[in-house]
Amino acid sequence: MAPLAPRSGDAIFANVERVNAELFTLTYGAMVRQLLTDLEEVEEVNKQLDQMGYNIGIRLIDEFLAKSNVSRCVDFKESADVIAKVGFKMFLGITATVTNWDADGTSCSLVLEDNPLVDFVELPDTCQGLYYCNVLSGVIRGALEMVSMKTEVTWVRDMLRGDDAYELRVKLLKQVPEEYPYKDDE
Repeated sequence: MAPLAPRSGDAIFANVERVNAELFTLTYGAMVRQLLTDLEEVEEVNKQLDQMGYNIGIRLIDEFLAKSNVSRCVDFKESADVIAKVGFKMFLGITATVTNWDADGTSCSLVLEDNPLVDFVELPDTCQGLYYCNVLSGVIRGALEMVSMKTEVTWVRDMLRGDDAYELRVKLLKQVPEEYPYKDDE
């Protein structure tokens, strides 16, 4: 049997079970609001959102690989492109643009012109240090770690803070060699 061809983000998005976008957005907003109430410090909320995203990412990668039929990416550049074109489309219904590569090819920006998590959101003055969508940086970090890429993901621009787009900076810290739990005794 021939291997299945990778599916585009649009094809996957058309066939994936979805939840109402407004319900998703409002539920996420309620969760962030509860974190702000419980933790009180904006920086602690940022850390918690990143950790929650990381925990989601380490599980979401399995669904992504199963439904997208994407084979192993050969390098970090290909991984960033797959995240931008297939991953964001599959789970959020949007695409991102990969830009601002460094000379080594180990750092890039993912720019989102649209972000469904921020519909109906305005940050009050008391929350100006909040990275409202920090869960996304954790998801990317967790998913890439599960495919042997240790990364650092940070927000560079945020429309909730008055910028013209949403921009995540993804930096490859190291490629972790795969470890196998047993040796083949041939």
